[in-house]
Amino acid sequence: MTKTSTPYNIKEKQEKNATYRSLIRAELADELYEKILNIVVIEKRYRNKDFSAKELARELGTNTRYISAVINSRFNTNFSCLVNEYRIKEALHRMTDKRYLNLTIEEIGTMVGFANRQSFYASFYRIMNETPNGYRKRHLAAK
Repeated sequence: MTKTSTPYNIKEKQEKNATYRSLIRAELADELYEKILNIVVIEKRYRNKDFSAKELARELGTNTRYISAVINSRFNTNFSCLVNEYRIKEALHRMTDKRYLNLTIEEIGTMVGFANRQSFYASFYRIMNETPNGYRKRHLAAK
């Protein structure tokens, strides 16, 4: 049997059936959804490399299980993927914006919240199916 490898050691997402997801009241889920959206998206807290579900739960006065349940049911993803998706969206913009052309890919990754080059490249490849350098070159050539 041969082992196939994927770039950046990306693993397939596995579906989990956590019973606590059904225990959260709809009203509380709605309230947490709005607050999560505000903190992650509007306040752009994803830019903080140390931002965690534990920190978010503490700030919202709840627990990480509820945070996880709401993110899973309302965003159809987990906390890390949600945060990384917003980081990548911002990185896409910055990589092709002429104001940031003097910055390296790694500097942009740091600006949007990634702790290191490897996590940025792995997340970028998982979401975009190409490297950040490839994306930047392709989009700058098209302009």
